[in-house]
Parts: sequence; structure tokens; C-alpha cells
Amino acid sequence: MTYIGWDSIGYRTGLAVSDDLVHWEKLGVILDRGPTGSVTEFNIALTSILCDNDLRGSGELKKIDGRFVGTYHAYPASGYEAGPAVIGLCYSDDLRSWHVDPPSLRAEDGDAWERGGLYKSWLMEHAGIYYLFYNAKDVADWPWKEQIGFATSNNLIDWKRSLGNPVLKVGPAGAFDDLFASDPCVLRDGAMWTMFYFGNSTDGHARESVAFSDDLKSWTKSGEILVDVGGAGAIDSQFAHKPGIIFANGKLHHFCCAVRKTANGEQFGDVKVDEVRGITSSVSR
Repeated sequence: MTYIGWDSIGYRTGLAVSDDLVHWEKLGVILDRGPTGSVTEFNIALTSILCDNDLRGSGELKKIDGRFVGTYHAYPASGYEAGPAVIGLCYSDDLRSWHVDPPSLRAEDGDAWERGGLYKSWLMEHAGIYYLFYNAKDVADWPWKEQIGFATSNNLIDWKRSLGNPVLKVGPAGAFDDLFASDPCVLRDGAMWTMFYFGNSTDGHARESVAFSDDLKSWTKSGEILVDVGGAGAIDSQFAHKPGIIFANGKLHHFCCAVRKTANGEQFGDVKVDEVRGITSSVSR
């Protein structure tokens, strides 16, 4: 499991391992901030690694020219998601050491729906074409909308945004995704493509859902909540969002970031926090 940590400066990427998908051991940082003046000076979040597309497949990682290929996003300033992020590729022989390429996508090169900044990307390959799905926001300052689009490439270098972007838009007022439709995770279920994503709502909660497509271009939302927020005091009472899916032991395991707000702040070492975050999982029946 790759995962993202935040240390009050910015994002850094760690690796954890497990024998049973329940108990996890952290192995430390595998992708760290870059030198002064670099695009990753303050942040680098590894968000996907090219892998088998089959929803119920092995999840095996793919190599291109002998290397694993990942995607990252990075913000230009210190602080929590400060400034418009970029998306780029990174490469590794062993999942521990990564070479970071310059950004592949920048917000200022896109259309109005993504000018505020880019977020999580999902890299996949189908029929010789690479797809980079990602969510983005329309403006820099709150309130904004987040929606999902994609770009394609034949060589992992030159990327062309889809003319149909955003391909997954926010829902109508009152819907569970009327603010955000974000963080795509795209896998193939038989003849159908599935996009797991989270919706953020004006009710103050984020929840996991799914959309379907037969061509990776036109998507239909299921309208169902796959993973809802928990009850008062639960670790996911505020948000259950940012999906990651793996199939094991005959079941789908759905990992996401859970968020709980604290009433008057909680003390963690020398720091008092107003929310608690962690990674949780749900299992298909």
C-alpha cells in the first residue's frame, strides 16, 4: 500500500505492507520532497501505479521498459494543498526509489473546469493507449467545484486532454456529489469499465460511489452510495473518501481515507488537531 502523509509542510509518500489486508506495517517514506526550487520542493503525493486493469484480477503492477510507472501530484507552496497542483510521472525499479519526471499536466494549460488546480490522478493502459484520469477544481479559492476528466498518450510523454472533459461532473443541488466528483479509480469489470470515486456534498460529508462506461469516455453514475459515513464518533463520521480497490480471497476490498472531526481538538504529542484521519477498509459481501 502506498499512502500519503502530511507533516504541516506538505505531502510525502510512504509504503506499508500486510499479509492479510488488515494489519499493516509502515516501511517509511519512498517518495520525498525535492530540492529547493523544484516542482516537488514542498509536496509529492504518489497516487497510482500502472497495474492490471481487471477489477477481480491479480492487481499485478505492470512495468514499462523494465520499470514501474507511477503518477504524482505536487503543490507549489508550503501548507495544506497550497496553490494549483501539477500532475507528473515517476519511475522505479523496486518501488522504493523513484525518478521524478517534470509535470505532464498543468492547470493553466487546461480549460476553465481545471484552472484552479489538479488533484489525484489514475494511470492505466488499454489497447495501446495510456489514460490519465484526474480530478480538478475550477477556481483557486473556496467555494469551488471538483470534477473528473482524462488525458491520453501513446508514449507517456505527450498528453492530450479529452475534448469531452469533464467526463464525470458534479450532481444537482442536494445530491451526495453536488460539490465534488473526485479521485477516480478506474478498473474493468467484464465488458464494463467502473470508476470508483467520491462525492462531496453541501451536507458536509464525503462518500464513496461508482460510475460505469463501455468506452472510457461517456460515464453513467450508479447513484448509489458504496461506502457511507459512519455514526457520531466513528473514525469516518465526517468523510469516507478517496477510493483504492483490490480483489483478494474472493472479495473486493475497498480502502479509503476516513475523517472524524474533534469537538474541542485532540492532543497528538505536541500538536492539537481539529480532525483525525486514517485509512479504513470495507469488504464486499
